[in-house]
Amino acid sequence: MTKNVKKMKKVLGLGNALTDILLQVSEGDLREIGFPKGSMNLIDAEKFEQLQARFASVRKRMVAGGSASNTVATIAQLGGKSALIGKIGNDEVGHFYREDLVKNNVHPMLLTSSLMSGCCIVLITPDGERTFCTYLGAAADLKAEDIRKEAFVGYDICHVEGYLVQDHNLIETALRTAKEQGCVVSLDLASYNVVNENHQFLTDLINKYVDIVFANEDESFAYTHLNPEESVASLAQQCKIAVVKVGKRGSYVRQDDQLYHIGAITSNCLDSTGAGDLYAGGFLHALSDGFDLRRCGEIGTIAAGRVVEIVGTKLPEETWDEIRRICALYRGFMHKLKF
Repeated sequence: MTKNVKKMKKVLGLGNALTDILLQVSEGDLREIGFPKGSMNLIDAEKFEQLQARFASVRKRMVAGGSASNTVATIAQLGGKSALIGKIGNDEVGHFYREDLVKNNVHPMLLTSSLMSGCCIVLITPDGERTFCTYLGAAADLKAEDIRKEAFVGYDICHVEGYLVQDHNLIETALRTAKEQGCVVSLDLASYNVVNENHQFLTDLINKYVDIVFANEDESFAYTHLNPEESVASLAQQCKIAVVKVGKRGSYVRQDDQLYHIGAITSNCLDSTGAGDLYAGGFLHALSDGFDLRRCGEIGTIAAGRVVEIVGTKLPEETWDEIRRICALYRGFMHKLKF
């Protein structure tokens, strides 16, 4: 069992309830609309309609998404218990979103807004990189006063997506309440531009409330201005467990003076959407099952490596079966060690 972290059974996610609209576009298309490649961009309803019109002839796929949602869905698919707090509109997209959570065995703690349900246009270039254009709608109507301490009862981990930093009062209230209710608090830094725009605020949050931090290479550099190995060490001084993902080079996991480099698995990358979310889901599920940090990183790595091979974040059942079998093997190995 990883020291300083009790055995965890249930994970509560908190994030933007967004339905993803996946579009495969060219590098020229991306340059034309003017958004930095790999960035997350908040757009208004007018810009959302413009982009819909601009790519009307492009084949699209719609899936329930959002960073925290992808993470808790991964936990549920691997046999864990999870739930999601978010806000949707009373519309077709909102109904689709709720039904998709239930379909994926995630308990929906969804509030309803008078606004249209949030959507995220995900622009996927040929190299698999994704650029997000997000109309938050009802998702942004989730407020600090919606956070009730009763919602956290019975949950061991609260995983919060960094995108909620759009509302400082909301994310701080959520993290503080989770901590007060005895949860281990996990935070994903979301996007390098989110970190750049909220650096001091995020630093304060991590030092006050956060136990586990997930970041990719760009996010960790924006936060620490250090290379990945130095960055994960710096982050680990501010929380209990730090994870820095470095794409095809794998990931670094650190707690105190324990450092693990987890190599990536070989993947044919079609779309990197959700790779970090599924890594976090695999990692947190393994942690809740009592795996050591290296095994946690390996399960996260396998989930991330498989999701980049498809468009979107919904793995086929045979792939989930593969990851479940690996978890079972690790669990059996741990059981033998105990006896």
